[in-house]
Amino acid sequence: MNQELLDQALGALPIGEIRFLVEIGSTNDFATKWAFEGAENLSLVIADKQSAGRGRSGRRWITHPNSALAFSLILRPEGIASIQNILRVTALGAIAIVDVLMDEYGVAAEIKWPNDVLLSGRKVAGILSEGHWIGNRLITVILGIGINVAPKSVPPDEILDFPATCVEHEIGRSVDRIALLKAILQRILSQLPQIDSKEFLRTWEKRLAFMGQWVMVTSERHHSVEGQVVGLDSNGQLRLQLQNGQVQQVQYGDIHLRPVDRSTK
Repeated sequence: MNQELLDQALGALPIGEIRFLVEIGSTNDFATKWAFEGAENLSLVIADKQSAGRGRSGRRWITHPNSALAFSLILRPEGIASIQNILRVTALGAIAIVDVLMDEYGVAAEIKWPNDVLLSGRKVAGILSEGHWIGNRLITVILGIGINVAPKSVPPDEILDFPATCVEHEIGRSVDRIALLKAILQRILSQLPQIDSKEFLRTWEKRLAFMGQWVMVTSERHHSVEGQVVGLDSNGQLRLQLQNGQVQQVQYGDIHLRPVDRSTK
């Protein structure tokens, strides 16, 4: 992967400037700085190695060379009202990844709410969307995506908080990272005009992992709630049906979601 190959492969897409970096701390940080310097809408930052990538709540996402995708897309708010809804922007990335993995690589992928993509019940990708304001005016949203492509991109088990896998392991063959990137960008571009619609919400909901299953959601304050996943509300918050039959919305934030085995209960 290099600048020339990216320019050739992505040149026909209606995106902004592309900046390839051999190594960077965080593509989201680079993209944020570039956005405030005037980068145009849909400009792309991609790194071969990322040493200080971030997940939610500052969790680290390390990208080793020649093994993964780590990229950030600069989104401007003009004409897209719901771009202010960070959850929908996160879903935009997740839906694109799921659809590409299913349609072009033949594997069953799902969205683990709010910001992960699963293959065979294991995390293969994470999305981090960050909004940046001046006062009450939204300047940009950075859509950051990391995808485990080759086996060496998968972190060791002892540092994982959820089981992980990679695309190549699941499909049993090598993957061209630039071709995967192009396919995901095409899906993002096709879904972006619908991001404010009810149809987008339905598409997102259909791709949720654990629908109808019991899960445990634990917040940053260690408050836990157990319920069956029944879908999303109009803002994209997760809806759980509790044991007493009530439906509770789970607020986006620093949460851990895990399936629950109720066979022993």
